[in-house]
This record gives sequence, structure tokens and C-alpha cells, in this order.
Amino acid sequence: MSLKFVSILVALAIILVHVKADGHARSFQHFEGPVHGEDHEVTWKDKHGQTHQDYEANPHYEFAYGVEDHHTGDYHGQKEYRNGKQVTGEYTLQEPNGNIRTVKYVADKDGFHAEVINSHDEK
Repeated sequence: MSLKFVSILVALAIILVHVKADGHARSFQHFEGPVHGEDHEVTWKDKHGQTHQDYEANPHYEFAYGVEDHHTGDYHGQKEYRNGKQVTGEYTLQEPNGNIRTVKYVADKDGFHAEVINSHDEK
């Protein structure tokens, strides 16, 4: 995941935190990352034979954000954790019919695997 994408996620989380706090809405955000440990130099040759170099470190981050607005009915959130090549997370949203959909996922060397859980809002 690029640093630019992570920055966009952080900006999105900050925007979501600024939901009008008039007693009807709650929101949260958390971010830590994007890398952990020492970096090391990597070099490679492109298809034209030119050598390139860059630096990489173990990707390691976690973030979470959410909104619960009883006035508008907006209810959604996401949390994700990455360490190296494994990503785990989940996101939740309330559909117009009141159903709460939660998708839990893992992405690793074996691919992307998701579990969808549906439940009705008991509020």
C-alpha cells in the first residue's frame, strides 16, 4: 500500500471525525503506521535494462474510523491491520432497510478471503 493511499485514508478518517457533534452523532478515528523497523535498499532493472533503486521497510499499520449518526441514520466504519504481506480487517455499514452488514476479511499470500455477516439493527 502506498504512502499516498495511506495518507488519503487518514484524511478520510479526519473528515469523518468532524461530523457535527450535536448529541446525535458520534465518530472516531485512529491511525498508526505506515512502516515498522529498519529500511533496506532494493534495486531492480526495468524492461529497458535501466537499474533503479529505492528503499523499503516492513509495511506495518493499523487504522480505524467510524460514524454513528442517529439523526441521519448514517452508520458505518472500518478497521484494518497490516503486518508485512498479511492484511486483516472489517467494515460495517447499515443498509437502508436497517440491516447491518459486516464484512471481515484477510488478504495474504493465499489471496483475499471475506466473510459477510448480516444482522438486523436492534436499536
